[in-house]
Amino acid sequence: MTYLDPLADLIRSCLPPSARPPEGSDDLFRLYAVLLRAKGEGVTDEDVHDAWSAWMQTVDAGHASLVPFEDLPARTRAADAPYAEAIREAARRRGRGRG
Repeated sequence: MTYLDPLADLIRSCLPPSARPPEGSDDLFRLYAVLLRAKGEGVTDEDVHDAWSAWMQTVDAGHASLVPFEDLPARTRAADAPYAEAIREAARRRGRGRG
């Protein structure tokens, strides 16, 4: 366990109940923890998609959504929003000393 793991756990805890992270996504959430540290509340849906894409390349290099964010259908782009909001919420909680 590294300093990124508690941040990854914090992000997971900020997800809405409707969000369903993929199985075996610990490494993905570590990438999200990097986004939390690097961008905080400034993280975008596109940033989340880029992190997901880097992770997905190691899981399924042929996945249909491994394209630039702007080339995704609107419904697929919307799937990144809860994760970006969870990262922003985690940043706010860290700013208040709760994470």
